[in-house]
Amino acid sequence: MSSQSIIHLSLDKPTRAVCMVGEEITLDLIGCAPPKCSSFSIRSSARVSVNIPQIVPVTTNKEGTNIQLLPCEFMDVLVKMTAPSPGVGEDKVSVQYYLPDWKVPMATAELFLTGLEVSLDVDINRSGKVEAPKDKWTKKDWVWGPSGWGAILLVNCKPNGHVQDGDKNKEFSSEEIKTLSQMVLSVQGPSCVLKNYRLLLYTSEHEARKGRVYRRQAHNSDTFDLVLGPGWHTHNFAPLEGPLKETFYVEATEFPSATFSGLISYSVCLVEQSENSLIPETLAYKDTVVFRVAPCIFLPSTQRPLQLYLCRELQVHGFVEWVTELSKKNNSNVVSVYEDPHRLGRWLQDEMAFCYTQAPHKLISLVLDTPRIPDLEDFSMKYSLSPGVGYVTQLTEDGKVITMDSIGNLMVSPPVEAKGREYPLGRLLIGGSFYPSKDGRDMRQRLRGFLYAQQVQAPVELYTDWLMVGHADEFMCFIPTKAKGENDKDFRLLLASPHACYQLFQKKQKEGYGDMALFEEVREDQLLSNGREVITINQLLDDDILRKQNDYVEKCINLNRAILKRELGLLDRDIIDIPQLFCLRQLSNVPSAEQTEKLYARPYFPNLLQLIVMGKNMGIPKPFGPQIKGMCCLEERVCQLLEPLGFKCTFINDFDCYMTEVGDFRACANVLRLPFAYRWWKIVP
Repeated sequence: MSSQSIIHLSLDKPTRAVCMVGEEITLDLIGCAPPKCSSFSIRSSARVSVNIPQIVPVTTNKEGTNIQLLPCEFMDVLVKMTAPSPGVGEDKVSVQYYLPDWKVPMATAELFLTGLEVSLDVDINRSGKVEAPKDKWTKKDWVWGPSGWGAILLVNCKPNGHVQDGDKNKEFSSEEIKTLSQMVLSVQGPSCVLKNYRLLLYTSEHEARKGRVYRRQAHNSDTFDLVLGPGWHTHNFAPLEGPLKETFYVEATEFPSATFSGLISYSVCLVEQSENSLIPETLAYKDTVVFRVAPCIFLPSTQRPLQLYLCRELQVHGFVEWVTELSKKNNSNVVSVYEDPHRLGRWLQDEMAFCYTQAPHKLISLVLDTPRIPDLEDFSMKYSLSPGVGYVTQLTEDGKVITMDSIGNLMVSPPVEAKGREYPLGRLLIGGSFYPSKDGRDMRQRLRGFLYAQQVQAPVELYTDWLMVGHADEFMCFIPTKAKGENDKDFRLLLASPHACYQLFQKKQKEGYGDMALFEEVREDQLLSNGREVITINQLLDDDILRKQNDYVEKCINLNRAILKRELGLLDRDIIDIPQLFCLRQLSNVPSAEQTEKLYARPYFPNLLQLIVMGKNMGIPKPFGPQIKGMCCLEERVCQLLEPLGFKCTFINDFDCYMTEVGDFRACANVLRLPFAYRWWKIVP
């Protein structure tokens, strides 16, 4: 007995066949039809469905199908098993042939079927439960959108949780098991038939490196055997002795990237073994399921803060105290990150981003790290994370990370609608050079490809190569607000504006405060080490070189303003101009051999745009501007712009934090935020 797609009936003896549940088989009724017969009828048992496309509808009852007197001419007759057979040949199709005007059949052809069922099932409906689909062919596709389908895998994000290539088993905690996606294999049919077949589970060698399939060693055991994974892309089951049902647990090893689409397929094959060694075995059936690896989703500063991670460096002691107090105001926990003598804590924001990944059955917050010190065996952030927060390293092509090639070189917008499209998870904003030049700096391809491959936060390229560090957060920031009108947005974009700063100083000059000075509260040694000196409003306004430098900066910012308005659907009323000045200098902290003639912008006073957003509480760098009537006029202006929107402004008094080494030390804090409520798989990229 063998499976076949077409069955030829015979009048001499009953035909016997094995077929797979759900597989349609064509019956050849004409080949054995007696001469002169004019019509036929078909009867079937309950587990057999008969379909004749030319006849609508085909009636079926609990006893099966009974179709009377159809013309004996060429037509498609399709049968399929709707359930596995309990025994051999227990399901039957009977075809009776009639001569014209005869009420008694002149001949009968019989078909005895044995139904087998092999099914590989996953959470195709994205409900968090494994269910067999009505249409088994849908398992082979993965479809985006609210009406889409397809199973989802989570990346193993546990710090130090990856299985090394070569390891064949692993222990999972009960919480870790919840992150794994289930894949259920079921085989049903008579044991005496199944023993003639063997079972094989497999994927491609490439996809085997992207995911791992485990099988629990024993009931309720925490130890799992690796079935498929790097180095093992096929798995042969023990000989079938009867029906089988087994649950496998699947995880991904990496996120989608430029070289990995994020799709992983697994197939189970039922292979008929030949009794004759000279006859090869035959593929009887194959069932395939497709997973998509859940993307890494980045969060904007407008999402509610949950935890503040902080490096408590002595060099930024004032910053630490202010930020800790700010976190208390927002009822957010402060998590201390272990000190790292190699990087002095300055890596925490520029090299790391708090993200999340999600499947219907589980959501995982995680840190995505682009480390600048690739030869370190461990990174201190791993040991500071709260339980349940994952950690993933994203390396570059050569293991080196330049300023443009770090996670700090991207931001995330809040959810927006632009050019007729909705972006419910916001859009990634990536900094770059925009045009080729000998000194141009860009994010390299591996990280850029990774960001684009996530698909759900369509990236927007910004021009940031004019900045010393080259990161967008040096001139822009998003803050959460409440939408008052129907077309009002629930956020504002803050943009640095030299023009607004000059306007403010000119106004104060006209009011008679031209002799008031910047940096009067800063120690002389701090000013000297940062190339600053106490300067009055009059002196600053008379500095033509500084003004021309800021005219250049204004042009660069306005270029990005136009891009942001177009790509994020922003109006002028959605943007707030924050007074800020810049100055142009050569690159700092680079070897002399890498130094260029090009000048880059760095903040002239602590950058007001490098603020920490904690809900309605803002941690803003103290700019040390001119004191007028006992208050810094820059601070006063920022409060005038933000406080009417419900924000409470706290100015962080730490000049070194925001100025020394181009303000690198202000990057020793990062915020874990609330994930989006919107589910990414409902998006159509």
